[in-house]
Amino acid sequence: MIHLSAYSNKTAVALGNFDGIHKGHISVIASALSMRDSGLEPVILLFDEHSQKALGNPPEELIQKKLKIRLLEKLGITVQFVRFEEIMDMNCSDFFEKVILSALNAGAVCCGRNYRFGKDACGDTQTLSTLCAQHCVELKISESIEFNGKPVSSTRIRHCITSGDIKSANAMLGRAFSYEYTVVGGDRRGRLIGAPTINQIFEPGLIVPAFGVYASEVLLDGERLASVTNIGIRPTFGSNELRSETHIIGFNGDLYGRDIEVFLLDRIRGEQKFGSMQELSEQINRDVAYSNRIHSQRGDNSYV
Repeated sequence: MIHLSAYSNKTAVALGNFDGIHKGHISVIASALSMRDSGLEPVILLFDEHSQKALGNPPEELIQKKLKIRLLEKLGITVQFVRFEEIMDMNCSDFFEKVILSALNAGAVCCGRNYRFGKDACGDTQTLSTLCAQHCVELKISESIEFNGKPVSSTRIRHCITSGDIKSANAMLGRAFSYEYTVVGGDRRGRLIGAPTINQIFEPGLIVPAFGVYASEVLLDGERLASVTNIGIRPTFGSNELRSETHIIGFNGDLYGRDIEVFLLDRIRGEQKFGSMQELSEQINRDVAYSNRIHSQRGDNSYV
Protein backbone atom coordinates (compact mmCIF):
# COMPACT_ATOMS: atom_id res chain seq x y z
CA MET A 1 0.00 0.00 0.00
CA ILE A 2 1.31 3.44 -0.98
CA HIS A 3 1.31 5.75 2.04
CA LEU A 4 1.13 9.32 0.76
CA SER A 5 -0.86 12.32 1.91
CA ALA A 6 -4.15 12.72 0.06
CA TYR A 7 -4.56 15.91 -1.95
CA SER A 8 -7.98 17.38 -2.63
CA ASN A 9 -6.45 20.10 -4.81
CA LYS A 10 -4.50 19.39 -7.95
CA THR A 11 -0.71 19.26 -7.65
CA ALA A 12 2.38 19.83 -9.79
CA VAL A 13 4.67 16.89 -9.07
CA ALA A 14 8.46 17.09 -9.49
CA LEU A 15 9.81 13.67 -10.49
CA GLY A 16 13.39 12.42 -10.40
CA ASN A 17 16.02 10.80 -8.24
CA PHE A 18 17.01 14.12 -6.61
CA ASP A 19 19.95 12.45 -4.89
CA GLY A 20 22.06 15.59 -4.82
CA ILE A 21 19.62 18.50 -5.23
CA HIS A 22 22.03 20.00 -7.77
CA LYS A 23 21.34 22.67 -10.40
CA GLY A 24 19.69 20.18 -12.76
CA HIS A 25 17.35 19.07 -9.99
CA ILE A 26 16.64 22.67 -9.02
CA SER A 27 15.52 23.35 -12.60
CA VAL A 28 12.88 20.61 -12.34
CA ILE A 29 11.78 21.84 -8.92
CA ALA A 30 11.51 25.40 -10.25
CA SER A 31 9.15 24.14 -12.96
CA ALA A 32 6.88 22.62 -10.33
CA LEU A 33 7.03 25.79 -8.24
CA SER A 34 6.07 27.90 -11.26
CA MET A 35 2.81 25.94 -11.55
CA ARG A 36 1.60 27.52 -8.32
CA ASP A 37 0.48 30.47 -10.47
CA SER A 38 -1.88 28.04 -12.23
CA GLY A 39 -3.43 26.97 -8.92
CA LEU A 40 -1.43 23.74 -8.54
CA GLU A 41 0.32 22.82 -5.30
CA PRO A 42 4.03 22.07 -5.90
CA VAL A 43 5.04 18.65 -4.58
CA ILE A 44 8.27 16.70 -4.88
CA LEU A 45 8.25 12.90 -4.76
CA LEU A 46 11.30 11.38 -3.07
CA PHE A 47 12.29 7.79 -2.42
CA ASP A 48 13.01 6.76 1.17
CA GLU A 49 16.38 5.46 -0.08
CA HIS A 50 18.46 5.69 -3.24
CA SER A 51 16.96 3.57 -6.01
CA GLN A 52 20.26 1.72 -6.46
CA LYS A 53 20.25 0.55 -2.85
CA ALA A 54 17.71 -2.13 -3.75
CA LEU A 55 20.31 -3.47 -6.20
CA GLY A 56 22.98 -3.54 -3.50
CA ASN A 57 25.24 -0.81 -4.88
CA PRO A 58 24.02 2.61 -3.72
CA PRO A 59 26.33 5.57 -4.45
CA GLU A 60 27.52 7.77 -1.63
CA GLU A 61 25.01 10.48 -0.78
CA LEU A 62 25.71 14.10 -1.70
CA ILE A 63 23.43 15.48 0.99
CA GLN A 64 22.10 14.13 4.27
CA LYS A 65 18.37 13.42 4.35
CA LYS A 66 17.70 16.01 7.06
CA LEU A 67 19.54 18.70 5.11
CA LYS A 68 17.72 17.71 1.91
CA ILE A 69 14.34 18.16 3.58
CA ARG A 70 15.44 21.46 5.11
CA LEU A 71 16.63 22.74 1.72
CA LEU A 72 13.46 21.69 -0.10
CA GLU A 73 11.25 23.28 2.54
CA LYS A 74 13.26 26.48 2.18
CA LEU A 75 12.59 26.37 -1.56
CA GLY A 76 8.87 26.16 -0.78
CA ILE A 77 7.93 22.75 -2.15
CA THR A 78 6.01 20.06 -0.23
CA VAL A 79 8.04 16.88 0.29
CA GLN A 80 6.43 13.47 -0.10
CA PHE A 81 8.35 10.23 0.52
CA VAL A 82 7.50 6.84 -0.92
CA ARG A 83 9.23 3.56 -0.11
CA PHE A 84 11.17 2.55 -3.20
CA GLU A 85 10.44 -1.11 -2.55
CA GLU A 86 6.73 -0.35 -2.88
CA ILE A 87 7.03 1.01 -6.41
CA MET A 88 10.14 -0.67 -7.86
CA ASP A 89 8.17 -3.50 -9.50
CA MET A 90 5.31 -1.34 -10.82
CA ASN A 91 4.97 -1.02 -14.56
CA CYS A 92 4.79 2.49 -15.98
CA SER A 93 0.99 2.63 -16.15
CA ASP A 94 0.52 1.43 -12.59
CA PHE A 95 3.07 3.90 -11.24
CA PHE A 96 1.43 6.77 -13.10
CA GLU A 97 -2.13 5.85 -12.16
CA LYS A 98 -1.62 4.71 -8.56
CA VAL A 99 1.03 7.17 -7.43
CA ILE A 100 0.94 10.21 -9.70
CA LEU A 101 -2.82 10.35 -10.30
CA SER A 102 -4.49 8.62 -7.37
CA ALA A 103 -2.13 9.37 -4.47
CA LEU A 104 -0.83 12.77 -5.55
CA ASN A 105 -3.77 14.03 -7.65
CA ALA A 106 -1.40 15.50 -10.23
CA GLY A 107 -2.54 18.14 -12.67
CA ALA A 108 1.01 18.49 -13.96
CA VAL A 109 4.30 16.62 -13.70
CA CYS A 110 7.80 18.01 -14.11
CA CYS A 111 10.97 16.06 -14.83
CA GLY A 112 14.33 16.17 -16.58
CA ARG A 113 15.02 15.03 -20.14
CA ASN A 114 16.66 11.79 -18.93
CA TYR A 115 13.94 10.80 -16.46
CA ARG A 116 13.22 7.06 -16.26
CA PHE A 117 10.52 5.24 -14.33
CA GLY A 118 8.69 1.94 -14.02
CA LYS A 119 10.08 -1.55 -13.40
CA ASP A 120 13.68 -1.82 -14.59
CA ALA A 121 13.47 1.85 -15.64
CA CYS A 122 11.51 0.81 -18.71
CA GLY A 123 9.73 4.15 -19.13
CA ASP A 124 11.21 7.42 -20.43
CA THR A 125 9.90 10.91 -21.09
CA GLN A 126 8.14 9.74 -24.24
CA THR A 127 6.30 7.11 -22.18
CA LEU A 128 5.45 9.76 -19.63
CA SER A 129 4.25 12.12 -22.36
CA THR A 130 1.85 9.48 -23.67
CA LEU A 131 0.44 8.78 -20.20
CA CYS A 132 0.04 12.48 -19.45
CA ALA A 133 -1.82 13.04 -22.71
CA GLN A 134 -4.16 10.13 -21.97
CA HIS A 135 -5.07 11.56 -18.57
CA CYS A 136 -5.04 15.30 -19.44
CA VAL A 137 -2.02 15.99 -17.23
CA GLU A 138 0.39 18.75 -18.25
CA LEU A 139 4.02 17.71 -18.72
CA LYS A 140 7.01 20.05 -18.34
CA ILE A 141 10.44 18.67 -19.25
CA SER A 142 13.53 20.59 -18.15
CA GLU A 143 16.63 20.54 -20.30
CA SER A 144 20.01 19.64 -18.85
CA ILE A 145 22.01 22.33 -17.07
CA GLU A 146 25.62 22.43 -18.22
CA PHE A 147 28.88 23.21 -16.45
CA ASN A 148 32.11 23.52 -18.44
CA GLY A 149 30.36 22.25 -21.54
CA LYS A 150 28.92 19.05 -20.02
CA PRO A 151 25.62 18.28 -18.26
CA VAL A 152 25.58 18.65 -14.49
CA SER A 153 25.22 15.23 -12.87
CA SER A 154 25.55 13.66 -9.45
CA THR A 155 28.34 11.44 -10.81
CA ARG A 156 30.40 14.46 -11.87
CA ILE A 157 29.81 16.13 -8.52
CA ARG A 158 30.91 13.03 -6.62
CA HIS A 159 34.13 12.89 -8.62
CA CYS A 160 34.86 16.56 -7.88
CA ILE A 161 34.26 16.13 -4.16
CA THR A 162 36.42 13.02 -3.80
CA SER A 163 39.21 14.58 -5.87
CA GLY A 164 39.20 17.82 -3.87
CA ASP A 165 37.72 20.13 -6.52
CA ILE A 166 35.11 21.46 -4.14
CA LYS A 167 34.70 24.73 -6.07
CA SER A 168 33.51 22.88 -9.18
CA ALA A 169 31.28 20.65 -7.06
CA ASN A 170 29.70 23.71 -5.47
CA ALA A 171 29.22 25.34 -8.87
CA MET A 172 27.24 22.31 -10.05
CA LEU A 173 25.33 21.99 -6.79
CA GLY A 174 24.41 25.66 -6.84
CA ARG A 175 25.26 25.77 -3.14
CA ALA A 176 28.16 24.95 -0.85
CA PHE A 177 28.56 21.24 -0.09
CA SER A 178 27.82 20.78 3.59
CA TYR A 179 27.29 18.28 6.37
CA GLU A 180 25.81 18.51 9.84
CA TYR A 181 26.98 16.30 12.70
CA THR A 182 27.05 16.48 16.46
CA VAL A 183 30.19 18.03 17.95
CA VAL A 184 32.13 15.43 19.90
CA GLY A 185 35.08 15.64 22.27
CA GLY A 186 38.60 15.86 20.88
CA ASP A 187 42.13 15.80 22.22
CA ARG A 188 42.16 19.63 22.65
CA ARG A 189 45.53 19.98 20.91
CA GLY A 190 44.15 22.85 18.85
CA ARG A 191 43.78 24.98 21.95
CA LEU A 192 47.47 24.61 22.66
CA ILE A 193 48.33 26.45 19.45
CA GLY A 194 45.49 28.97 19.61
CA ALA A 195 43.22 27.19 17.14
CA PRO A 196 40.49 25.29 19.02
CA THR A 197 38.36 23.06 16.81
CA ILE A 198 34.98 21.40 16.80
CA ASN A 199 35.28 17.69 16.07
CA GLN A 200 32.71 15.78 14.03
CA ILE A 201 32.59 12.15 12.90
CA PHE A 202 31.36 11.25 9.41
CA GLU A 203 28.49 8.79 9.37
CA PRO A 204 28.36 5.95 6.83
CA GLY A 205 26.62 6.78 3.56
CA LEU A 206 27.62 10.41 3.03
CA ILE A 207 30.40 11.11 0.58
CA VAL A 208 33.71 12.07 2.24
CA PRO A 209 35.66 14.88 0.54
CA ALA A 210 39.31 14.45 -0.37
CA PHE A 211 41.50 14.65 2.71
CA GLY A 212 42.89 18.10 3.27
CA VAL A 213 42.26 21.58 4.60
CA TYR A 214 39.32 23.65 3.38
CA ALA A 215 38.20 27.23 3.62
CA SER A 216 34.80 26.81 5.20
CA GLU A 217 31.94 28.45 7.01
CA VAL A 218 29.68 27.30 9.81
CA LEU A 219 26.13 28.29 10.49
CA LEU A 220 25.88 29.12 14.17
CA ASP A 221 22.68 30.53 15.63
CA GLY A 222 21.72 31.92 12.24
CA GLU A 223 25.08 33.61 11.63
CA ARG A 224 27.63 32.57 9.02
CA LEU A 225 31.12 32.45 10.52
CA ALA A 226 34.41 31.97 8.67
CA SER A 227 36.26 28.80 9.54
CA VAL A 228 38.98 26.38 8.48
CA THR A 229 38.21 22.66 8.25
CA ASN A 230 40.60 19.73 8.20
CA ILE A 231 39.21 16.44 6.90
CA GLY A 232 41.40 13.40 7.38
CA ILE A 233 43.29 11.35 9.92
CA ARG A 234 45.69 14.01 11.36
CA PRO A 235 49.05 12.41 10.45
CA THR A 236 51.02 14.95 12.51
CA PHE A 237 49.58 13.36 15.64
CA GLY A 238 49.81 9.75 14.49
CA SER A 239 46.04 9.32 14.31
CA ASN A 240 44.15 7.05 11.91
CA GLU A 241 40.59 8.05 12.82
CA LEU A 242 38.71 9.89 10.09
CA ARG A 243 37.08 13.07 11.32
CA SER A 244 36.26 16.65 10.49
CA GLU A 245 37.99 19.30 12.62
CA THR A 246 36.81 22.88 12.15
CA HIS A 247 38.42 25.96 13.64
CA ILE A 248 35.79 28.72 13.82
CA ILE A 249 37.80 31.88 13.41
CA GLY A 250 37.46 34.21 16.39
CA PHE A 251 35.13 31.89 18.30
CA ASN A 252 36.03 30.23 21.61
CA GLY A 253 32.68 29.04 22.96
CA ASP A 254 31.66 25.52 23.98
CA LEU A 255 29.73 23.67 21.25
CA TYR A 256 29.98 20.10 22.56
CA GLY A 257 26.82 18.11 21.90
CA ARG A 258 25.41 20.60 19.40
CA ASP A 259 24.61 19.82 15.77
CA ILE A 260 26.64 22.20 13.61
CA GLU A 261 26.47 22.52 9.82
CA VAL A 262 29.82 23.01 8.07
CA PHE A 263 30.02 24.39 4.51
CA LEU A 264 33.13 23.72 2.41
CA LEU A 265 34.04 26.62 0.11
CA ASP A 266 37.49 25.87 -1.32
CA ARG A 267 40.29 23.36 -0.79
CA ILE A 268 43.40 25.10 0.48
CA ARG A 269 45.84 22.18 0.53
CA GLY A 270 46.14 18.47 1.03
CA GLU A 271 46.60 16.91 4.44
CA GLN A 272 50.24 16.87 5.47
CA LYS A 273 52.48 15.88 8.34
CA PHE A 274 54.39 18.67 10.09
CA GLY A 275 57.74 18.33 11.82
CA SER A 276 56.78 20.49 14.79
CA MET A 277 53.89 22.26 16.46
CA GLN A 278 55.49 25.55 15.42
CA GLU A 279 55.33 24.60 11.74
CA LEU A 280 51.73 23.52 12.15
CA SER A 281 50.81 26.75 13.92
CA GLU A 282 52.36 28.88 11.19
CA GLN A 283 50.53 26.98 8.48
CA ILE A 284 47.21 27.28 10.33
CA ASN A 285 47.71 31.05 10.44
CA ARG A 286 48.11 31.07 6.66
CA ASP A 287 45.03 28.87 6.26
CA VAL A 288 43.02 31.22 8.47
CA ALA A 289 44.05 34.24 6.40
CA TYR A 290 43.03 32.47 3.19
CA SER A 291 39.66 31.41 4.58
CA ASN A 292 38.97 34.93 5.83
CA ARG A 293 39.52 36.24 2.28
CA ILE A 294 37.14 33.67 0.80
CA HIS A 295 34.54 34.49 3.46
CA SER A 296 34.71 38.23 2.82
CA GLN A 297 34.48 37.74 -0.96
CA ARG A 298 31.25 35.74 -0.56
CA GLY A 299 29.50 38.65 1.13
CA ASP A 300 25.81 37.90 1.58
CA ASN A 301 25.67 35.02 -0.90
CA SER A 302 23.21 32.40 0.30
CA TYR A 303 23.55 28.65 0.16
CA VAL A 304 20.51 28.14 -2.06
